[in-house]
Amino acid sequence: MKFVYRFPVFKSILAAFALLVVQFTTAVAEPLLFSTGQTVYVPSYSHIFVGNRRKTFDLTTSLAIRNADSETPITVTRVDYYDASGRFVRAMMKTPLVVRPVSTLVYVIDESDKTGGVGASFLVSWRSSKKAAPPVVESVMIGTGMQQGISFTSRGQVVRQAQP
Repeated sequence: MKFVYRFPVFKSILAAFALLVVQFTTAVAEPLLFSTGQTVYVPSYSHIFVGNRRKTFDLTTSLAIRNADSETPITVTRVDYYDASGRFVRAMMKTPLVVRPVSTLVYVIDESDKTGGVGASFLVSWRSSKKAAPPVVESVMIGTGMQQGISFTSRGQVVRQAQP
């Protein structure tokens, strides 16, 4: 007869409870902070280096500003593009734009536009008449060439909160 070890029921229940507690405390550890406005820094790349920096791999960049609030519209007041030296390249918008709840505003930097360089970035400012869930602001870079394809994302980082 073969001996089979049976995991005691009490230990199974204890392990399951521990997993639930860990998941619950992780979810509670980062409260959602509503805001009436922010400025967000978003890293971007118009190209990356390959092969001992001898060649560059050109990328198309999409900047997505996603209103994560299901009830409150936000107004995007600024989308500015900067190069790797921190020099202003251009304003991506002329007038403020309202982004409806759970909708997305997108800007594209073409693959042929190398003005940003390997350390390009965006500054995005938004506001709302009442407190709203902060938008998800990210850049998506994609390129195909040299019989390869590459894609990756960069998530924005809040650098300034609006003053109440």
